[in-house]
Amino acid sequence: MQVKAILFDKDGTLFDFHATWSVWVGRAIVEFSQGDTALQRRIAEATHYDFETRKVRLTSPVIACTNRQVSESIAEVIPGKSVEEVEEYLMLSAAEVTQVPVVPLGPCLEQLSARGLALGVITNDTEYCAHAHLGKAGISDKFRFIAGFDSGFGAKPDPDPLLAFARAMDVAPASVIMVGDSAHDLVAGRAAGMVTMGVLTGVALEHDLAPHADVILPDIGHIDAWLDQPSF
Repeated sequence: MQVKAILFDKDGTLFDFHATWSVWVGRAIVEFSQGDTALQRRIAEATHYDFETRKVRLTSPVIACTNRQVSESIAEVIPGKSVEEVEEYLMLSAAEVTQVPVVPLGPCLEQLSARGLALGVITNDTEYCAHAHLGKAGISDKFRFIAGFDSGFGAKPDPDPLLAFARAMDVAPASVIMVGDSAHDLVAGRAAGMVTMGVLTGVALEHDLAPHADVILPDIGHIDAWLDQPSF
């Protein structure tokens, strides 16, 4: 099998999840609660945020759900806030988050592009945030395809957005590697008929990803060397 393209998840794959998004969730809870400790606890429960560790749990909707779904979870526990109001706040505040790359992304992606591979990003975040984050990281130009849950292709774990990437790149799904840090990413990859590659820079542990992954690597910085393995 010849790999012709690599499709990346964004959060937890290109950017370290806890260093980026657990910090953001904690700040959002404080902002929404406005000093109301009971409300703070309710929002923490809705987002599965642990104040002791200052991290979201593996079950958090923030990990794999869409911005709309996260907003619905939070709006349910905030009196007087509509889903649309919460959604707008989350989108705009998320776009301003300082992302923490898992590795130096420019050189890593350049190595893969130099192999002639088409690169893309599929995220359950908004397309607006995807472009904002990749732009601030200086890597937007490395990708030929960038889509969010609201780009018109659907959301993971549905395979449709992944298949849209394969069609746009004019490659067979079997020649694409789907790289992600959550089961949602890998389930979508399997359903699309792609090679599934798990990375351990999100919240999920190796045993969480193993049932859905063809291979698991510590982070995306190991992909280039993995492609050179004789067995591959």
